[in-house]
Amino acid sequence: MGIGMRELVIILLVVLIVFGAKKLRTVGSDLGHAVRGFKKAMSEGEDEQSAPPKQIRSEETDAEFSEVAKKSDTASKNERSA
Repeated sequence: MGIGMRELVIILLVVLIVFGAKKLRTVGSDLGHAVRGFKKAMSEGEDEQSAPPKQIRSEETDAEFSEVAKKSDTASKNERSA
């Protein structure tokens, strides 16, 4: 069931004839760049997972937001009572 050396050589010769040496070289180079980019992205993802999470919100509340929220709560209470 395994591919022997003879079959592998025949497959490579057919690919060489179909695509040509120059095209085969550029495809191999592009594939190498893609694999390196993938490995780099995977290692960067692992670094982000191991880093402590960044603080998203500040501890202080926004004064404008608090005023808008209070007005919204008051308005909804008024609508319920009416």
